[in-house]
Amino acid sequence: MGTNRHAEVTWNGSLMEGDGRIDSSTSGLLDSRPLTWKARAEDDPNGTSPEDLIAAAHAGCFAMALSHELATGGTPPDELKTSATVTFQPGEGITRIALSVRGRVPGIDEAAFVTAAQTAKENCPVSKALAAVPEITLEAELAG
Repeated sequence: MGTNRHAEVTWNGSLMEGDGRIDSSTSGLLDSRPLTWKARAEDDPNGTSPEDLIAAAHAGCFAMALSHELATGGTPPDELKTSATVTFQPGEGITRIALSVRGRVPGIDEAAFVTAAQTAKENCPVSKALAAVPEITLEAELAG
């Protein structure tokens, strides 16, 4: 059985001068978060942007997919520290996503970890949904 997630947003005014907010989300964790063009195009920390949400979704999905990939291979991770950086260019859209993961995984070597990370990147549902992004990179390393 599938799941559905839902969010509602209100936007007031023009793109450049207006602002908005996430009114509600399924979990409630995103409720009342401000959305602004400035946060999207100028890195203003006083609001969020669609790219913030995409970065969080991609990092989370990738970490889950890698955890599953490693466990299926007999080497479940102790910890995966994952980040996603989404690059937005006004007038062009999302031009790049950089995934990075550093893992503590007993019983695996660096090459096997990198291979598992690449497989997770290719198969995580968010990566698949973002396939139109021109460049999605991956850095993967084991913690010492």
